[in-house]
Amino acid sequence: MSQQEIHSAITALADTPVRISRAIENASPSSLHLRSDEEPWSVNDVIAHLRACADVWGGSIERMIAQDHPTIRYVSPRTRMRKKNYSALPFTANLEAFVSQRSGLLDLLRGLPAEGWSRGATFTATTRGREQTVLSYAVRLAEHESGHCRQIEVLVELYR
Repeated sequence: MSQQEIHSAITALADTPVRISRAIENASPSSLHLRSDEEPWSVNDVIAHLRACADVWGGSIERMIAQDHPTIRYVSPRTRMRKKNYSALPFTANLEAFVSQRSGLLDLLRGLPAEGWSRGATFTATTRGREQTVLSYAVRLAEHESGHCRQIEVLVELYR
């Protein structure tokens, strides 16, 4: 893996909170909880989902760094979101938790030596036997978030 790949992953992960903040800048607090028939998720539902992904996938990255090639049972972020009832929480609580988690993950990744990005894990359950590395999981998380950032941007415009 190259320094450019590592830099791109860190940059993309750091960009998510910025994109979300920019998107909601002029949104009314009540509009962040609106849903429609066309879009069943509110902006708060999306941030609750991103928070759950950060919890689950960020936690997996932390385990890959801390342990030698662990076997990790895959946990669905949507299941975590429902069990923790994140969608019922205020938007600001979800956003603050997400931003805090992201800050911690970025601190960890920025301090990781280049060879640490190749540390891996085997994921079981719904992704039986799938091998991942710190880099592949960080890229996966960033790509996933990018699509949801676009979703937030569209929803804010829709409910303006």
